[in-house]
Amino acid sequence: MKRKFSDDATMDEIMHRSPAAIRVVLQHGMLCVGCPIASFHTVSDAAREHDLNEEQLGRDLRAAIESTKPD
Repeated sequence: MKRKFSDDATMDEIMHRSPAAIRVVLQHGMLCVGCPIASFHTVSDAAREHDLNEEQLGRDLRAAIESTKPD
């Protein structure tokens, strides 16, 4: 079964479920890895806080998550 992206997942959950998402986070100039706020921020929250395009960030995260083979 493929991993799924959930709009209500926190950035921390996304990075823990799919380590490939970490690369996307870093490519977008975000420092969510290890940030205590990542366990509270959704993708929407993080995009807003970092002044990023939420749709693009979501697409990039989905692509990274869906391209990862399940455990």
